Amino acid sequence: MALYIGLMSGTSLDAIDAVLIDLSPAQQAKLLAHHTERFEPALQESLKTLINSAQCHLSQLGQLDIRLGYAYAQTIQRLLTIADVSAAQIDGIGCHGQTIFHEPDSAYPFSMQIGNGNVIAETTGITTVCDFRQRDMVNGGQGAPLVPAFHAAMFGSEHKHRAIINIGGISNISVLTAGKTTAVHGFDTGPGNTLMDSWSQIHLQKDYDDEGRWAKADK
Repeated sequence: MALYIGLMSGTSLDAIDAVLIDLSPAQQAKLLAHHTERFEPALQESLKTLINSAQCHLSQLGQLDIRLGYAYAQTIQRLLTIADVSAAQIDGIGCHGQTIFHEPDSAYPFSMQIGNGNVIAETTGITTVCDFRQRDMVNGGQGAPLVPAFHAAMFGSEHKHRAIINIGGISNISVLTAGKTTAVHGFDTGPGNTLMDSWSQIHLQKDYDDEGRWAKADK
């Protein structure tokens, strides 16, 4: 087996999600285990304040980067316990971090993430790959290089053109041409669950509309 852990926290800031997958070359990717860890409230509030204000002291930024790294590492350790797998069996961890500022249309496009990968590697003892986004930005992308590649691997067709829409906090689309004769193309389309979650927090006093119950109810 070729075991890898994928880790992320999205723009909703509701939790940290971790998955354990088998990426053995002879088979399709296989999900083996998953774990969702709710943010500790003080950490969640600190992240929301930083993102909403877009301002902080450099000391605050540095400490929050390290603090989030430890939260990520804790999530991974709990995933390993759930899966009954040791750190030594894992080939690598992929973690893009928490986006705190994203500016793809500026004169010098960039995307800024925190959640220190060095902390994850040292705490878990597992090789950790992070900072995926910047090179994609340098090459004219919008900072999400892995999603279109994943969509192409899972949903690409030799005979049909397909478009895959992912409605996360920010929605994005992957355009997959038939026959894979052209490069996979992906880009952000605008706000997704971020707006719906914000509405729920203001009007329902809930983090989100669980299972769309409010949206489906008679008004």
